[in-house]
Amino acid sequence: MATAYEAAARGKTVLGHPRGLFLLFFTEMWERFSFYGMRAILVFYLTKHFLFTDEPAFGVYAAYMSLVYFTPVIGGYLADRYLGARRAVLAGGVFIAFGHLLIAAMEGPQGSQGVYLEGFYLALAAIVIGTGFLKANISVLVGQLYARDDMRRDPAFSIFYMGINGGGALGPIVCGVLGETVGWAYGFGAAGIGMLLGLIAFIGLKRELHGAGEAPSLPMLRAPVVAGLSREWLIYLGAIVATLVTWQLIRHQDAVGMLLIVFSIGTIGFILWRAVFTLPRVDRDRILAALFLIALCPLFWALFEQAGSSLNVYTDRSVDRSLLGWTIPASAFQSVNSIFIILLAPVFAAIWTILAKRGLEPSAPFKFGIGLVSVGAGFLVLVAGAAAYAGAPTPVIFVILVYLIHTMAELCFSPVGLSAMTRLSLPSMTGLMMGTWFLATAAGNFIAGLIAQATGGEGAGPDKVLDVYTRIGWFSIGIGVVVLVVSPFVAKLMHLDLLKAEGALAGDKELAEPAAAGIDTRLEQKPL
Repeated sequence: MATAYEAAARGKTVLGHPRGLFLLFFTEMWERFSFYGMRAILVFYLTKHFLFTDEPAFGVYAAYMSLVYFTPVIGGYLADRYLGARRAVLAGGVFIAFGHLLIAAMEGPQGSQGVYLEGFYLALAAIVIGTGFLKANISVLVGQLYARDDMRRDPAFSIFYMGINGGGALGPIVCGVLGETVGWAYGFGAAGIGMLLGLIAFIGLKRELHGAGEAPSLPMLRAPVVAGLSREWLIYLGAIVATLVTWQLIRHQDAVGMLLIVFSIGTIGFILWRAVFTLPRVDRDRILAALFLIALCPLFWALFEQAGSSLNVYTDRSVDRSLLGWTIPASAFQSVNSIFIILLAPVFAAIWTILAKRGLEPSAPFKFGIGLVSVGAGFLVLVAGAAAYAGAPTPVIFVILVYLIHTMAELCFSPVGLSAMTRLSLPSMTGLMMGTWFLATAAGNFIAGLIAQATGGEGAGPDKVLDVYTRIGWFSIGIGVVVLVVSPFVAKLMHLDLLKAEGALAGDKELAEPAAAGIDTRLEQKPL
């Protein structure tokens, strides 16, 4: 029986690639459109519609974003073991579309909470569960359309990740402008319609995948297990139950924090036990180097993810956003990061390639140090700009500069980290290490909420925000400098000289968000 990539190779192509690639491009573009569009107006919906104060609004945002990056670990496992990536993506799209449309349908009068707020929390929970299924698995489908030695793999992932960032750029503009100027239901409704478009295409053009992402064992998946229900339907029912549990977790930030602590201690403890007691020296060193990089992950994303919370609110309240007589909605600025990613990712890829040919490419730990220094410097640029115009709204150019510097930091951090997880892991531990990366990202989003809450509170103004930004900016720079200093020692643990013949993540130069690679990366890796 032909494999998916063999069938795809015999099928019709577009621009030399299987048509299934563009189906996945379209599906992921609309999923990211919906995710980033909703993310851009989430805090504003809580503060301006439900009339939350800043602190509880940031708490809900942090719990939601943490869970969004936590659930792919579970969704990836279920797809690898039972569902297959295709069914997982389909189920995820259904949950996500339901969530966005439920928010639009449940909008009540301004200030009314009760059933309207409960409906909103339920909708967020559905999006969390849907993202766990979809985000962990859709890039796995891309990898399965190509053989590992196919020269088109990297260009294919470049095209696919353009879909990610295209949706990330368009969503905040469309949903933000509609939500803030026309009505919140229109903004969230647009996000839901976007996901529906991707879902319809995914269902209608399933044949273009040529069997990629099918379940490991269809007989086992469909066999009755309990009360005549198959494993597949038990998983879907479990997802509904998980949605109800998540519905409660989103309301309780402390419970999410405790969940992250327990899972982090258990996961890292298991990895350390296996590395120290079961692995030979070289493999052990590599796992320890990977854990060093993972340990830096929460700090980076805690600062970077201020974009959707405190920085979003600062842009709304304290920045001059007027242009030709029109005030640009603050949420629209959430698209700037994705636009810069599209512009700068090829530049960074070229820089790393040129340096590598000359033997000068920095190691992964050194790039992490650059990323931490840069993300801290971005906040200090905003603080300096605000200080220069004290007593007046901060010019919008300084917000643009923050996003520019943070995007450059992200390109030194996210794609490098994702690639390092696959390169440093044993084949039997790749999924575990990628899951731990996601877990660290979730922790970073949770800490981001705590930082955002420190900028708010009753009576807090822009000076409080800038004071917090000054402290976290210098702290990140300090940690980044330490990482730069110790990076040669960490690089030695990576045993780079022995990695020359091993795999890296396909498309790793174009990755631009922490969860872009999925959990099962075995078919996404390329020979070096």
